[in-house]
Amino acid sequence: MTKAGTPLAAAPAPARAPRLPRRRGVELSLLVLAVLLSVYGYCAVGLARTGTVPPGAVGYGAGLGVLALFAHIAVRIRAPYADPLPLPIGVLLNGLGLVLIYRLDLETPRDQAAPTQLVWSTLGVGLFIGVVLVLRDHRVLQRYAYVCVVAALALLAAPILFPAVNGARIWIRIAGFSIQPGEFAKVLLAVFFAAYLAANRSALAYTGRRLWRLQFPTGRVLGPILTIWLLSVGVLVLERDLGTSLLFFGLFVVLLYVATGRTGWIAVGLVLAVLGAVAVGHLEPHVGGRIEDWLHPFATIEAGEGPNQLSQSLFAFAAGGILGTGLGLGHSILIGFAVKSDFILATAGEELGLAGLAGIVLLYALLVERGYRAGLALREPFGRLLAVGLASIVALQVFVIAGGVTGLIPLTGMAMPFLAQGGSSVVTNWAIVALLVRVSDSARSQYDGRETP
Repeated sequence: MTKAGTPLAAAPAPARAPRLPRRRGVELSLLVLAVLLSVYGYCAVGLARTGTVPPGAVGYGAGLGVLALFAHIAVRIRAPYADPLPLPIGVLLNGLGLVLIYRLDLETPRDQAAPTQLVWSTLGVGLFIGVVLVLRDHRVLQRYAYVCVVAALALLAAPILFPAVNGARIWIRIAGFSIQPGEFAKVLLAVFFAAYLAANRSALAYTGRRLWRLQFPTGRVLGPILTIWLLSVGVLVLERDLGTSLLFFGLFVVLLYVATGRTGWIAVGLVLAVLGAVAVGHLEPHVGGRIEDWLHPFATIEAGEGPNQLSQSLFAFAAGGILGTGLGLGHSILIGFAVKSDFILATAGEELGLAGLAGIVLLYALLVERGYRAGLALREPFGRLLAVGLASIVALQVFVIAGGVTGLIPLTGMAMPFLAQGGSSVVTNWAIVALLVRVSDSARSQYDGRETP
């Protein structure tokens, strides 16, 4: 009652903010489109080569569709607020990779890689489903940071005990079965870097000595993570794995910059990268040979020895033009033994043209952008650094590989995510997509019932 004796009016109930849309229907629609595009590419190869639809088209489409459906169901159950784009992008890139490998298999009847790649893709999607179902909160990984780094260093060192393959010791081959441990190590190191930098970001940014315009943190803070990075890169240099060394270095610098917000780390990283590349190029003949091929891609032609892999790759891109020769109608098989792995992007460039190649690059860019978006939306530092680190792994791989096969930078011998032949690579990339899905779910669910920022 008021003083005048009149009753108080009931206060209006606060308006409830609308719930965020889950967008699982959008994801399902995009998955259907991704599967249909992959099946279309598979059929296009058969029609171009034999004039008929390949007999395995139905089985290929059904298998890819079932895998995509199971992955979608897992996301719908355990990560309902996840970004709807990473999973369809992964399915489309993986499906296109299978199509390109199948197309190249037609040129090498005694070396069939597509069936094995399909098995690895199935394992990768299975790992994706397992991560989404079991890992309910990405912050749990922060507790196992040092377990991850020990496992990563062990995986990196293991190939030293095995013979070199194509000049590099990056494979473990036992009884016809082979894996590339460095592919798994990159995810484990991303977890460790994110956890350590999240716990010490203030000390890294605001303590230490100032040199010119750069403020360096104390050795006590920077020492442990710098030691781990030097050990990992040192092992990779011994194994002659220049590509993964460059990847880990770039990951380290990017996360250090994101954690501290200091652009000076980017400048220091670029200077160290150039110095390291010059030193390794002069001290390691295998790396020096690749640099010479990059500087003089047509030297073997001028010497009358025929085109090398890089020059054949450049010819393939040139032959593709704007719209490409059409799936199944190119000649990228002339590149040689690495056409299904290191140089598979040349097949895409020749047969899909500049337009198709741009579409593939945009798919990668969109996947990276969604990872950055999910990280920036999180309030806690570990998830932010983890998402940025995982997205940066994809971005750095695409840049290094695309730059190598187009002659922008020296070749490094890495596998194009999802596209190239390589079981370890495709499984690891599905794990990255699963973690990005988990992080994006956490990023959006924290605003459930409120307006998004």
